[in-house]
This record gives sequence, structure tokens and C-alpha cells, in this order.
Amino acid sequence: MDRLEQFVNQEELVLSPEDVAFVISRWTKIPVSRMLEDEKTKLLHLEDLLVKRVVDQDQAIATIAEAVRRSRSGIKRHNRPIGSFLFLGPTVTGKTELAKTLAEFLFNDESNIVRFDMSEYMEKHSVAKLIGAPPGYVGYDQGGLLTEKVRRNPFSVVLFDEVEKADPDVFNIMLQIMDDGRLTDGQGNTIDFTNTIVILTSNFGAHYILDCYRENKPVERDEMMNVLKTKFRPEFLNRLEWIIFRPLTEVGIGTIVDIQLKVINGILKDQKMTIVCSKDAKKALADRGYNFEMGARPLQRLIEKEILNPLSIGIIDGRFPEGSNVEVRMKKEDFEIVKV
Repeated sequence: MDRLEQFVNQEELVLSPEDVAFVISRWTKIPVSRMLEDEKTKLLHLEDLLVKRVVDQDQAIATIAEAVRRSRSGIKRHNRPIGSFLFLGPTVTGKTELAKTLAEFLFNDESNIVRFDMSEYMEKHSVAKLIGAPPGYVGYDQGGLLTEKVRRNPFSVVLFDEVEKADPDVFNIMLQIMDDGRLTDGQGNTIDFTNTIVILTSNFGAHYILDCYRENKPVERDEMMNVLKTKFRPEFLNRLEWIIFRPLTEVGIGTIVDIQLKVINGILKDQKMTIVCSKDAKKALADRGYNFEMGARPLQRLIEKEILNPLSIGIIDGRFPEGSNVEVRMKKEDFEIVKV
């Protein structure tokens, strides 16, 4: 709204094509970059943009960047989504983060992601929750959670997290989206999915991926297919482009420590506070937070326990008032937070 207010306050209004595109974008939810056709540079350097936020997944990033460029160049069927991907790999290796980053890059806002936790769609009636109840049933007038969100935000990333947990009937809905680029909701409205990116994440088969990297062997597609076929139908798997996420490395977990500190500083900005971490403390976080099988989850718990919890107590009891600069240090084997 600040931009619109600037126009109102000017004595003589001069509108550029960018200004018009900005206003129309706000009304239509169509990204400005799409309307101004200035995506070329970003598309050609997509890997460089994604790698800043997604750690240790260069091959996964390269694969999805190639698929997005093919779609954006027009080399795709027009009645399908921009892309349909199955993100496979161990837990907390960047699958959801890559989906969020794509939403921000392609649609100018990380919030342009329609996310569903498929552990909430394990029952037979789950399809009705997604597309709406048919006429005569309770909730008919409310619409479906999936169809309504995409109707309101047609340019978005549609993320189905932990898809292996969904009821099998839900897979039929996904197949229709991937094949036809549309869904018909319970009220008979046709919802367009051709401007969406559909991403399914799964930890299913993670044991095979972990074993391959542990033994320094390539992940073979045929072997991966044999594993996945125990859970998913082959026709479902063949509609998707698979993206394999490798286990995090010790070097990668160190990078994630830096990223998490930036996130914490962003949260503290409202209180005019900053936090830094000594070299020894960073190393301790990386060493103690690394786990080959569990990805970055132990690091997340460690940061909560050793940084966020004591920091919040210090803010409440007044040791770290607004405007404070604090540092995480090591005191022998323990973390400590001090005002500097």
C-alpha cells in the first residue's frame, strides 16, 4: 500500500508500465515478473538463487531448475501444471524449504504456497475435504480446501507434504491435476492448475537413499521404483519427476547454523536486538546438531534448547532489554549467552 499512497500524494501522477503491472498484480494475483516478462535473467541463474537457501542439494536444485526452464520456455503440454515433482529423501534435508523458495522466486512471495499435511487426509472422506462435498451433503456450500485456495491463488506452489500418508483415493485427485491441469469441485466449478507447480514430498524409501550414500553408491532409478511401488501405483509415479535429496553433510550443517542465526536475527529485529555466535559455539552447534539419518532436526532442537530458551528468559527477566547485542559463547562444554 505504501506504493499506492505515494501516487496519491503526488501532485502530478505519472504511471509507468511497471506501476500499472504492480496494481493489476495486486488485483489478479498474477506475479509482476510474469506480466513484465523480465524472468529471463532469473531463470538463467535459478540455481544460484536456490542454493542460497537450500543446503547440500546441488543435484536436486539443478534437476528442478532444468524442469522449470523447460516449462517456462514453452516446452510442456499446455493442459498440465508448470511441473509435477516428487521430492524424495530423508527427513529435514530441505524438501519443504525448496518448495517455499520456488514459490518466492516464481511467484514473488513465499506465501504463494498452498500446503497440505497429508497426515490429515488419511480417511476415506478426505477427497471431499479437498474438493468439497457433493450436492446434498453437509458442507456443500463451503467448497474444498484445495480447490478454493487454488481458485483464489492460481499462481502458486501446491505442496502435498508426506504424501505417503494420504488415503489412496486422494492419489486419484492428484492424478487428475497432473494429467488434465484442472479439478472439478463439489459445486461443479472447474479449477485451473496449469499455472501451479505441484510438489509431493515423501520420506518413503529414505532408508534406501541413506544406504546408497552411506556406501557411496548411486541411487538407481529401477531400485527406487521397486521400493516406491510397495506404496504407490506405477501410473502415479510415472506422472512425476523425481527429485532425490541427499543426506546432509557435516559441512552443510555448518551452513545451516549460519542460516538459522540469520533467521533468529530477523525475529529479533522488532526488538532492535542482534545475536552473534563465536567460532567455538558455531562449531559446537554443528558438531552436536549433526546426524546422518535425521538431517537438521537435531540442530533445530539444539538451537531451541541452548539459544532460544535462555534468550527468551533473558528478555523476560530484563537481562537482555530492547536494543541489546548478545553473543553465544562456549564456557568449557556449555553454551552461554552474554550481553556485549
